[in-house]
Amino acid sequence: MKAIVIHGAKDLRVETTTSEPLGPGQIRLRLAAGGVCGSDLHYYNHGGFGTVRLREPMILGHEVSARVMELGDGVTGFCNGQLVAVSPSRPCGTCRYCQEGLPNHCLNMRFYGSAMPFPHIQGAFREELIVEAAQCVDATGLSAGEAAMAEPLAVTLHATLRAGSLMGKRVLVTGCGPIGVLSILCARRAGAAEIVATDLSEFTLGLARKCGADRVLNMATHPDALADYTVDKGHFDLLYECTGAAPALSAAIAALRPRGIVLQLGLGGDMSLPMMAITAKELDLRGSFRFHAEFATGVTLMQKGLIDVTPLIPHTLPLAEAEAAFRIAADRSQAMKAQIRFADA
Repeated sequence: MKAIVIHGAKDLRVETTTSEPLGPGQIRLRLAAGGVCGSDLHYYNHGGFGTVRLREPMILGHEVSARVMELGDGVTGFCNGQLVAVSPSRPCGTCRYCQEGLPNHCLNMRFYGSAMPFPHIQGAFREELIVEAAQCVDATGLSAGEAAMAEPLAVTLHATLRAGSLMGKRVLVTGCGPIGVLSILCARRAGAAEIVATDLSEFTLGLARKCGADRVLNMATHPDALADYTVDKGHFDLLYECTGAAPALSAAIAALRPRGIVLQLGLGGDMSLPMMAITAKELDLRGSFRFHAEFATGVTLMQKGLIDVTPLIPHTLPLAEAEAAFRIAADRSQAMKAQIRFADA
C-alpha cells in the first residue's frame, strides 16, 4: 500500500509500505479522505515545530475518514463498506489522567503523526489502516470529506466546552484558519450573541463571515481595528485565540471586558503575556488541548445538519498529488483546507 511519508523539511514522498496484521477488537480500513492539518504543514515546511523535530521518516496525517474493509474478532456494530470518521486520539485508559476522566492528557497518548516521542507515532495517511474499533464513529450520511473534518471540529468543540456557557455572550476570534472558522461555527451553535473575527487575509475573513461572524476585521490593513472595542475596559466576554501569535493575543486582551475568558487554542510556541492587563481585568486564561468525547459529538452535529463544514474544504486532490495538496493548504490566499482523496468515497 502507499503512504505519505515526511523525511525532512520539504521532503515529502509517497512510498510503498507493508500492511499490518488485524488483531482482536480492531478494524481494517480503506482510507477515503484525509485533511492536511497545521501540524502536518509544520513538519512539511520546517521539519517540526518548537522543540519537536523529525528524527526519522514518519507517515503524516490525523484528520481522516475511511471505509470498513475487515472486522477483527469480537468487533460488532460495523459492516463492510461503511463510512467512518477515525479518531486519531488513542489514550491508554489506565494512566492517572485517563482514570481521572482527562484522556486528552493521557501520559501514554498515541496520536497519529506525532514526532513528540521517539520512535515517532506513525500517522494515518496510508491507503490501509488498522484501528481499534473504539476509534471509529459511524459517518453514514456524510461525505468522506465531511467525515474527515470531525477531528478539527472536535478540537473546537472541546474548547467551547472549556469556555462554559456562551448563551448571549460577545465573542472575539483571532485567527481565521480552520480552527478559527470552526470556533465561529461552534460559538454560534452554543448561543453566542455577537461574533467578531480578526485575521490578516481577506480570503479567510470572507469565509469567516460566510460561516457566521457578524463582523470581520483585517488587522494587516487596519492594525487598530479593535480600538473601538477597548473603550470602558473592553467589550468581549470570550476570546478564542487561534493564532498562537503574541501580537494577536495582546490586542485581543485589550478588547476583553473585566472577568472575560481567554481561551488559547493556537500553538505557535511560547508567547509573552500582558500580565498586568490580565491581572487588573481579572481575566481567566484557559488552555484547550485536543479532545476525546467531542469527536463523536462533532460527527453527530454534522449528520444532523447543525454544523456545516463544507465551505472549509473546496480543494480535494488525489494521493498522487499529495505535495500539491500541502502547498495549497499552506496558501491562505486561496485555501482554508486541502484534503487528499485516497479512494472513491
